[in-house]
Amino acid sequence: HRRDKKNDFRKLWNVRINASLGEMSYSKFIGAMKKKGIAIDRKILAGLAQTNPEVFNKIVAQVA
Repeated sequence: HRRDKKNDFRKLWNVRINASLGEMSYSKFIGAMKKKGIAIDRKILAGLAQTNPEVFNKIVAQVA
């Protein structure tokens, strides 16, 4: 059940990030983050998208 729990949280983080992105797709966003060298994990991004959308939008603006 531990693996299922980890997978469930990762899916939840992906959904939260994707919902906050708007026009950009999730896969393009993650790919662009890797190209730019921004190393923020999905858990932190999902938390920012939920609690601090202005900070999340600044990160999206840097990536785009």
